[in-house]
Amino acid sequence: MHELSLLVSVVNSVTQVARSRGATRIERVGLRVGARSGAVREALEGSWPLATPGTMCEQAILEIEEIPARVWCSTCEIDQVIDEFFALKCPTCGDPAGKITSGTEFDVAFADME
Repeated sequence: MHELSLLVSVVNSVTQVARSRGATRIERVGLRVGARSGAVREALEGSWPLATPGTMCEQAILEIEEIPARVWCSTCEIDQVIDEFFALKCPTCGDPAGKITSGTEFDVAFADME
């Protein structure tokens, strides 16, 4: 379960920023997680309590925004949502879609600090 190591890195990063800003506690952390990022929402939620004890994030709420996988089809000239397990083909015409436009993100969107 690599989600725990991802969250330990998130906790370390937001803690570093919080300390640099003179905060004493982190209340909420928001993540943007793409469907093709390899991170599973349920595993992230289950790992959060394991990643935060003894840190400024110990009582923080984790909020996750799921970002759908999308590809650009040059044939249809449209950006379309695909299933994260779908081959990289346009769901409309079936042509190969060479450019993933979203869905690979794993970003800290915000951290509310006190």
